[in-house]
Amino acid sequence: MTIQAFARLCGCNPQTLRYYDRVELLKPSRVDRFTGYRYYDEEQALTFVKIKNLQLGGFSIEEIRQLLDADDEAVYRAFEAKISEQQARLETMKNIQRSYRTEMTTMKKTIETIRRDMAAFDPTAEFGIDRARYDSICARVDQALSAAMDSNCFRDFSFREETQSREPLPPVLQDPAYKTVYEKHGWQHVKDFFSEFARLEDGAEYRLVFALTPDKMNQTAFATTVLNLLLDENDGKKRTLGCDTTDTKDGMNHFWLLKKRF
Repeated sequence: MTIQAFARLCGCNPQTLRYYDRVELLKPSRVDRFTGYRYYDEEQALTFVKIKNLQLGGFSIEEIRQLLDADDEAVYRAFEAKISEQQARLETMKNIQRSYRTEMTTMKKTIETIRRDMAAFDPTAEFGIDRARYDSICARVDQALSAAMDSNCFRDFSFREETQSREPLPPVLQDPAYKTVYEKHGWQHVKDFFSEFARLEDGAEYRLVFALTPDKMNQTAFATTVLNLLLDENDGKKRTLGCDTTDTKDGMNHFWLLKKRF
């Protein structure tokens, strides 16, 4: 039976049969050595039916190849396993869908909290900057927050509050991936020592760690402001900045500047 006749019998086109031949799923019973024409036996139509249904069931070429010589019972069991696999995958997708909605809601609440905290914060005493400069920082932060809603991340800066930590020191200080390059303890305001650590190395990754007294309770705005001041101070440099804030354990303010080891 020629390839055209066999294709009509199977309800497919010859290109499909040539593909099956190429991937060694269904080879012709004979190939004319002179013309290269492919010829098939009618019984091979049963193999075609098996291949087509396995493909429709989501089996890979390799999986199909392994099932070609299997009996019907083995094929049925393979379908049951594939059905279970697809059901598990569907359940995973449903969980991701539910998680996405929860994460987006959490993100929106976090962003609104940051905006509210930034609006209520007075940076004059802490950082020695006027309202005009602070307003420009707030505008930049608002733009970054809007981008975060689209990309689900903070591109230029990040911060974390660890006010529930029970460790004597913030955990990040014990991270071997970082080394301390500057520290200050017992200070009153960041403006008093900001110039001592503000110039950062181009291309390096830094993390700021603050342990703060209760009077600096607006830690979100505090961290966001100091990060933006560092961005301004190091404009044009490739920089990765992060900030951790936590409650102090001894009634004094503490600061560490960590640099990631490479």
